[in-house]
Amino acid sequence: MSAQGQALQNHNNELVKCIEDLREKREEIIKQLREDDAEKAKITQELQILTKRLAQVNESIARKTETKNEYDKVISETEAAYLKILESSQTLLTVLKREAVNIAKKKQASS
Repeated sequence: MSAQGQALQNHNNELVKCIEDLREKREEIIKQLREDDAEKAKITQELQILTKRLAQVNESIARKTETKNEYDKVISETEAAYLKILESSQTLLTVLKREAVNIAKKKQASS
């Protein structure tokens, strides 16, 4: 074989080796892509589950907040009414004591 033939054969062998290396690298990338796609699918599914759960929790929070606000309103109204009752009781007690004193004075004056 001539020197040119040998050089051509060497180039050919090197070219074949480079193509094989590229194919191996491509296969590795294909494998990584499959793994990434599988991970993506898993994460997407988990995200859907978590998104649904988040919506449920948000709805629960909204309902419970509304209920808490209703309790707050009832408690506030009840406390206000109770304070009015206390004030009225104090006023009634004061009037009652004053009337008792007046009755006692009238009784003493008539005796």
